[in-house]
This record gives sequence, C-alpha cells and structure tokens, in this order.
Amino acid sequence: MKPITKPLPLIGLLLTMPALGVEDDNKAVELSEVVVSADFRPSTAQKTAVSLTEIDKETIESRGAQHLEEVLNLAPNVNISAGASRGPFLPDSWGGILSQYDNPVNPSVGLIIDGIDFSRLGGAATMFDIDAVEVLQGPQGTKFGPNAIAGAITMRSAEPSRDFKMRAQSSVGEYNTRNFGVAVGGAIVEDQLLGRASIYTHKSDGYMQNDTLGRDNTQKQDELTFRSKFKLFATEDLTLDFTLMHVNVNNGYDGFTLDNSRHSKANQPGVDTQNTNAFAVKANWQASDAVIIQSEASYLNSSSTYSFDGDWQTENDREKHNRDRDNYSFEVRALSDKAGRIFNDSTDWTVGVYRFVQDEHFKSRVDYRSFDPNALSEFGGKYKTENTALFGQLDSHLTEKLTLVSGLRIEAFQAEYSDQGIVYDPGQPSATPAIPSSRQNSSLNKRVSEVLFGTKLGLNYQASTNQLFYTSLTRGYKPGGINNNPSLQQNQRQFNTEYMWNFETGLKSSWLDGKLLTNLAAFYAKRLDAQTQSSTQIPNTGNFIDFYENASKATHQGLEASIDWFLTDQFRVMGSLGWLDATFDSRQFVKNVGGVPTTINYDGRQVAHAPKYTFNLGSEFYASEAWTLRANVEGKDTFYFSDSHNAKSNGYALLNASADYKYDKHWKVSVWARNLLDKDYATRGFFFGNNPAKGYVDEKYVQYGEPRVAGFTVTYDY
Repeated sequence: MKPITKPLPLIGLLLTMPALGVEDDNKAVELSEVVVSADFRPSTAQKTAVSLTEIDKETIESRGAQHLEEVLNLAPNVNISAGASRGPFLPDSWGGILSQYDNPVNPSVGLIIDGIDFSRLGGAATMFDIDAVEVLQGPQGTKFGPNAIAGAITMRSAEPSRDFKMRAQSSVGEYNTRNFGVAVGGAIVEDQLLGRASIYTHKSDGYMQNDTLGRDNTQKQDELTFRSKFKLFATEDLTLDFTLMHVNVNNGYDGFTLDNSRHSKANQPGVDTQNTNAFAVKANWQASDAVIIQSEASYLNSSSTYSFDGDWQTENDREKHNRDRDNYSFEVRALSDKAGRIFNDSTDWTVGVYRFVQDEHFKSRVDYRSFDPNALSEFGGKYKTENTALFGQLDSHLTEKLTLVSGLRIEAFQAEYSDQGIVYDPGQPSATPAIPSSRQNSSLNKRVSEVLFGTKLGLNYQASTNQLFYTSLTRGYKPGGINNNPSLQQNQRQFNTEYMWNFETGLKSSWLDGKLLTNLAAFYAKRLDAQTQSSTQIPNTGNFIDFYENASKATHQGLEASIDWFLTDQFRVMGSLGWLDATFDSRQFVKNVGGVPTTINYDGRQVAHAPKYTFNLGSEFYASEAWTLRANVEGKDTFYFSDSHNAKSNGYALLNASADYKYDKHWKVSVWARNLLDKDYATRGFFFGNNPAKGYVDEKYVQYGEPRVAGFTVTYDY
C-alpha cells in the first residue's frame, strides 16, 4: 500500500502535526514552530489566536518531571490545588474546582490525553514519552464543550515513526525516588502500519514522615503507565490512528497534620488509587478535494479509591470514597479543504456532532465515631450524564490579512442521579425506631435536562508573517450538579449551570529572524451563577461537609505575557508573567460561627486560588555540543484557599536547575533539582476545628507542596 502522497494542505498538516517542529540540532539557532491542536484546524502556536502555553519535551525532561503538576507553574495565571496525592482536578485562576471528595461535579478545566477525555482523573497525567503539553486559558466551549469553561489542558505523546526508534530512561532521586521507562516504535508493515509502545514506572516514598507508624512512605507514589499507538494508512485517502492506555496508580495519602508540619500522627493514613483503561480510534478521510471527514471514538473505564484519616491522630476516624466510571464518546466533523471554501472561496468551515455518555457509581463511608458512637454514614449511588452537541465554525478571510471567526456549539445535557444509605445527622429525630436518633435513612432521585450553548466570535489580523493581532468574545458553560451528602438541606442538594463570557485581545510576535517570540494577552470575563465550594462543620467533631452552590456573579480580568529569546546561539531566556484581579461581584452564604448560623458577605473578595500575580523566569546555556545548563525561578502571590473562609497561603518563589551532558547521539545524563532551596509552600488549605486539645477552635491547616527533590536521569535514544 502506498503512503499518502497527494499534496493536500490540510490533510497533510493533520497527519504530520507532531513532526513539524525544528529538530534539536537547530535549537541554538532559532526557536521551533510547534504545531498545536487548540482549534479545529491545527496551526503553529504563534498563529493560534488564543492565550496558550506550550511546554515541550525538553522542558519536561530538564525538570525531571514525572507528572503534569510538576510543570504547570510555567503557565501564567495557573494555580494548582492538590487535596490528594495528585490533584484529580486541574484548576486554574479562572475559577476551577478545588477538590472532590464525594460529589459528582463537572470540572472547570478539561484534561485531554492523546484525544481521550481524562477530566477529573488528573492522577493519570504522567509525563514519560509525552512530546508536548498545551495549556489553553479561558472558555473553550466551542471545541471542548462543558468541561472547559476555565480552560483545557491537552497532552500529546510521541507519535509512531517510519524509522525504528527506541528510548530507555532511568532516574533516581531523593525520597527513594526511582523511575524506569522504555519506548519502542517504528514501521510494522512498511508504508502501511506504524506503531509505538511505552511503559513507565515511577516510585517514591513521598514527603511525609509518619511518627505514629514509624514509616516514611505513607504519602508514597507508585505509578505505572502503558501507552501504545498505531497509525494505519488504510488507503491513499484514509488514515486510522489507534490509542491504548493503561494507568495504575497506587499512591498513599497522608497530607495534613495538626501542627502544619511534615510529621504525621495519623494511625490510618489514606490512599489515592486509580486503575484506568482507555481506548480511542481516530479517522482522517480525504473524502474529496473539497472536504475532509474526521471521526473520533473513545472508551474509558476507571476505578478509584480516595481515603484519609479524619482526625489526623490516633483515633479511628476515617473517610473512604470509591468510584467506578465508564465514559463513551464519539465525534464526527467535516472540514473544508481549499477547494471546499464557501462564499466566493473566502470561508473555511467546520461542522460536527458530538456524543458523550458517562456512567458513574460511587460508594462512601464516613466514620467519626470517636466523637459520637453513631457518627457513621454509609451511602452509595449512581450518576449518569448524557451530552449531545452540534457545533460549527466559520473562518471568513475578509482580506488577505483579516479573518473573522464565528463558532457556535449547542449541547443537550441530561443527568440522572440517585443515592441511598444511612447518614449521620445529629440535628434530626429518627423516623425509624431501630436506628439511633442521630442516624437517618436517606435516598434521593433527581433528573436534570437542559440545553446549553457556547459561542465564539473573533477577529484576527495577520499584520505580517511575524505579527498576529487577535480579539475574541467567547461564551463557555459548565452544567450544574448534585451535592450527594444527605445531611444537607434539600435546597442545598442541587446547584445550577454556570456560564462565562470572556473578552480577550492579544498580540503574538516573532522578531529577529525567529530568535525572539513574544506574546501578550488581556482578558475580561464575567462568571454568571458562578459555582463555588462551601463547607459546614458538624459541631464538636472533625467532620465537615463540602458542598457546591452558586454565587451570583464574579469578574476575572488580567494580563498574560511571555517571552522566549535566543540572545546568542548559546544563551536563551524564557519567562512569563500573569496578573489577575478575580473578585466576587456578589457572594453571600450562611456559615455556622460559634454555633450560630451567620450570614457571611464576600462581595468584592478575591476568588479562591487566584493569586494576584504569577511569574516564571528561566535561562538555558548551551556551553558546548555536549553540555546544557538550565535554571528557572517560578512563583506566585498569596491566595485564598477557599470561597468559604479567609485562610490564605503565603506567596512563594521556587528555584529549579538542571545540567545535561550528551555523549554521542545516543546517551544523555541529566542532573536536576526542583525547589532547590527547599521552600515550604502550601497547595491546599482548610480553616476549621480539628484539634480536641484546643477545644476544636477554628485554625488554618495546610497541605504542603513538593520539597526539594534532586536526582539524575540517564536516557538512551536510538
């Protein structure tokens, strides 16, 4: 079978996306043009009219990064919240979900790995054999739908190649960190079938010392990732891509202490586990010289367990939440090629249909019987959602330099929720004599059906081949959901859909023959019926109930800037800066203060996890053909931990460094250190009473991010 040889511009770009970057040998001469998938039509990052950050393979490897959360600080106005060993959600400062214990909620930031939706499964975002990470900010509802009201993150692993390629990599580091991975790819059937497969294991004892159990691995990391890809040139006009993934995460969770230290006293440390299998198939078909048909289908099955010690001491209080999830998705779209343009050959068009079904079963056990012999809740249920969408986009070339972009997505959303069980509720009398008065039978059944829509209207002006001015108005959406803790009042069990309108304008530039790239963007966003996370504590216990509700409005406005500059052939400087003002226009809620229900007014307060500024400044020095030295500092301002209390983090700056030595074309040894100065910084925080020695007075408790971790990596490429 012959490979595709027809000179069709769009289909060729679609099929060769990962191969269009400049080779490493040229890196000290000019900056590479990276092809991204932020729009329906692939383009280079500098010609894509949206605020995005591209993190390439070299940057990932220079940090010794094992997981997505170890590189996301490189993007402006992005802030990570981790209420587990790895953050299941990937919030940014535009307003993301902060954590999830048991509530079935939609994420604000979507996670797409090799075309498969891994939203709410952030633990699967491991980094071996990943070629690039794209961080898209602001509503992406026209392309990505309901899981991208605040942005989307896409990860793309290495593609199969025609030539045989192999990579073997091993690392060791502090905290008994050790990793090993192998990737192999090449032609299986010459000019017809290509393949690539990789397997990688990462282990670490973690960063907590459990003094009660005499262990240093209760916050361990134990992660296995397998990926395989196949590319079949079925005919001259049809190409099929197959992806298979298996992720097995068996991490510990022991993150909080009463004295905010890294010395735990918990006698029942928790776990953060995930077993996920996913499969996807994608077809690119050149139906004619005018039309390209693309289709994608995927299936994902995931089982996860999240648990933690509820009292953080030697009592036997504990929470455990199990989830089993099946995702099915299908999308088909038609794109015009040059011969298919409409309106006097001036307009490219895209039209498509999307179907997504998620079937989730959950089971929770919440045990705080050290406070009350009846403080035990056991309940389970299921949550099924169905999304059906029609979408389209027109790219109208008004002149050679001016393009009008108009897009629309209409989505029918349906959800069915049911639960049942026995819950602890000391404030209500029992209706069942056999059950203690503080425990209640509970069940709930709800159905939701609504029509959602997202839109995009943009104007792009390509002043020259090196200057792109753009402006856009977009509308994103995130469906409402159910709070599944039966102890809540009926009017707190359901929250509504959130919408966001965002106006963005920006300038992307290339200077000095491609040696200097600059990006500048400004945005103004309005969140309507903003979904916020609140909590209420059961008096005189360490048990508190997380739930979601709607604030009236919030405003997010800010700036994002980045620079990438080869000052000389040997010295490169990169940096980014984000400034953000994210405040509630209207936010009032009732909170139990000293046992008295009190109305709290947060009008004008900063939104949680939205630091005023974030920054990153780094450099690379190519000392010789063999040696490369890198260093960067990244940091952010203080921020509130929650939308329901005023506890804040401290601002911080982290220093990272690495040195690479290459021997011939095959071997590379990297020495790296993250958080080189061993700075303590918090990624998650609460404000409530959990210390009986202090009479359960409200205090701030924090979970720390990664301390200094240094190590070295040996890589063999063939």
